Order: sequence, then C-alpha cells, then structure tokens
Amino acid sequence: MEKHENFFERLARERNITDEEMKQIISDRIEQGLCNPDPEKRKVWEAIPCMGVVPTPEEWLKYAVEKLEMDGRDDLLLW
Repeated sequence: MEKHENFFERLARERNITDEEMKQIISDRIEQGLCNPDPEKRKVWEAIPCMGVVPTPEEWLKYAVEKLEMDGRDDLLLW
C-alpha cells in the first residue's frame, strides 16, 4: 500500500530537509509574525486559534486551509 505524504513531508522533501526541520521553519515564522512590530500584521497571526500561547504548525495549517475554503480559494489547495 502506498503511503501518502502529508503537507509537511512534501514541503520537506521538496527542500531536501526532514519534516521536523520543516515544522521548525514554520514555527520560527509563526514566532516572527507574532513579534512583528506592525500591529496589523501581528493581529493576523494572533487570529490563529490555538490551544497554547503560540500556534503549532498543525494549527497554522488547519487555520490556513479553513480560511482558504471560507474565502472560496480552495482551488489553491490542489497539488
């Protein structure tokens, strides 16, 4: 049976890194967004629902997919 890649595995493979390294890159970007000096940009990152203080890569991805679907842009989700 063929194993299907998840989003993080695919991004990692395309960059020749591990999926954990890919998740760390995304986590770092989330942190940067939450610390952005521009309050409007920071507000966008703060809108991501999460269980803790900082969204996980999985929480960010869920939010991004749901937002694309709500905005009628789910065509961007096709690979």
